[in-house]
Amino acid sequence: MRTALMTVFGAACLMTAAHSQQPDPLTRFEIRGNVYEPQAVPPTDGRIGQLRLPTGFSVHRFAEGLHNPRMLAVADDGAVYVTQRTPGNLVMLRDVDGDGIVDAQRVVLRMPDLHGIALRDRTLYLVDVNRVHAADLGADGMPGELRVVTQGIPEAGQHPNRTLKFAPDGRLFLSIGSTCNACAETSPEYATLSTVDLMSGKRTIFASGLRNTIGFDWNANGELFGFDHGIDWLGDDAQSEELNHIVEGRRYGWPYVYDDDKLNPQDEPLKVTQLRWAQLSEKPVAGYTAHAAPMQMAFYDAGQFPSEYRGSAFVAMHGSWNRRPPSGYEVVRVKMSSHGDVEGIEPFLSGFLTGQPDTAPPLPGAQPKPPLGFIGRPTGIATAQDGTLLVGDDSNNAIYRVAHGTPPARQTPQRLAINLLEPRLDKAITVRSAAFPNRGSIPVRFSDYGEGVSPPLQWSGIPAGTRAIVLMMEDAQATSPLPFVHWIAVLPASASTLPEGITPIEHPPAVSSAQQGSNSRSEFGYFGPRPPPGPPHAYRFQVFALDRELELPSGFNRHALIQAMKGHVLAEGELVGMFGRKP
Repeated sequence: MRTALMTVFGAACLMTAAHSQQPDPLTRFEIRGNVYEPQAVPPTDGRIGQLRLPTGFSVHRFAEGLHNPRMLAVADDGAVYVTQRTPGNLVMLRDVDGDGIVDAQRVVLRMPDLHGIALRDRTLYLVDVNRVHAADLGADGMPGELRVVTQGIPEAGQHPNRTLKFAPDGRLFLSIGSTCNACAETSPEYATLSTVDLMSGKRTIFASGLRNTIGFDWNANGELFGFDHGIDWLGDDAQSEELNHIVEGRRYGWPYVYDDDKLNPQDEPLKVTQLRWAQLSEKPVAGYTAHAAPMQMAFYDAGQFPSEYRGSAFVAMHGSWNRRPPSGYEVVRVKMSSHGDVEGIEPFLSGFLTGQPDTAPPLPGAQPKPPLGFIGRPTGIATAQDGTLLVGDDSNNAIYRVAHGTPPARQTPQRLAINLLEPRLDKAITVRSAAFPNRGSIPVRFSDYGEGVSPPLQWSGIPAGTRAIVLMMEDAQATSPLPFVHWIAVLPASASTLPEGITPIEHPPAVSSAQQGSNSRSEFGYFGPRPPPGPPHAYRFQVFALDRELELPSGFNRHALIQAMKGHVLAEGELVGMFGRKP
């Protein structure tokens, strides 16, 4: 957590006589601003269970091991796609057995600075900073060859996260945020919503004066609404996060006017006064707590929630850095009438902030309050095929699933596999490596800081009747997910060794009939240790002998593997390797 205090005094610039404008009435102002950053805390099952929802709703982890998940989209076959701005991946998720938890996840595309996503007619649309791309989806959900739909989108600045969405009439909309907090932009495309012609790639500005409208959607009447990020450094309670009814050709205030015709004291237009700018701009239809940072937005039209929720919009609020106490860190519901009038905005999924809010400096001699923490920062919002609500969290690399009237899905406990899967027989497997002894240091070359190749392994003591062998490498000291999966594989019963450097693909040729699953980076194969600076972490290479062969989906994850292994373990053993980085 960091806190800071800024006090600003100044005078608004008066228009010169050359413009023949009357000066605006604002000539002196004072701003007190804060930087307040809560600390991340692990999203344990206990903490997730304490999240708050209206009566009758429940929430649980739908997917985890997603590095920086941002925007979500759901295909007609139920596949969920999530963009990862950093490292720049698209991940496909599938709940194969329908239990409300993802069983298979895999990186299906790599694109630097990938953020926005939209789906239409089995075609996937993606946007980075400068281009919109498209790819047709195969029957397996894998995207085909990428093609450029439009390019030359202006370079990014403060708001590089472009987003996409299709209107009911089939037009593709593109959000391009401002390059700055508040300024006169160098390109008219900044701080706008635009349409993109899918055939020619031509972009046409639809509405302007929108500082950073990441989340936007259409209601059942075909009216467009968007939640805009307000200007920073106007104080703890200004500018409100604005909900706008967005109409073609209209302007929405930024950067000179905010809320209900309030004047930005830091900037003034050159050709008109701020008062005139306000007259030419649309007012927001509603506002929410300043600095809450609205992200993806989706109107709900499914039937899993009670009928009164149909027609409401859900918005992920990422959370503030410029307010004390913090705001956001929640999902809100925008209640709307059948005529499209906003009836209110209320918290829907909250409780991500933990601890006691620090609203004022402590009195002399008083004990300081404990620092405020957070267990998640909501980003993406989407309605799943079954009508439940999916909520992304880019701080703890997870997606949550909100349902009504049904108990939460049974999670895999956040413990090491060797502590979950007790063998039926009292037999132990001996696991060794030529690269390091048990409890010894893993050489750097096998870490993600080095070459990232897998170490050589061998084992003995496999009992009679073994039909398959499972290898799992886990770190129980990671922050998220718990534990962090570095490697999972299913091997034939005859296997007793693994050479160094197993290929990071689903079916490595080094071991016949082997199948590797998805690690906690949603990638096949081995991911080497990468702990933060501090004490060494213990990396556990666990080997299990099973009395059955396993049939698992492509890209199977830890949850699917644990479920398939239950009740079929004959023996187990582990090798522990240590790896750390000095602070």
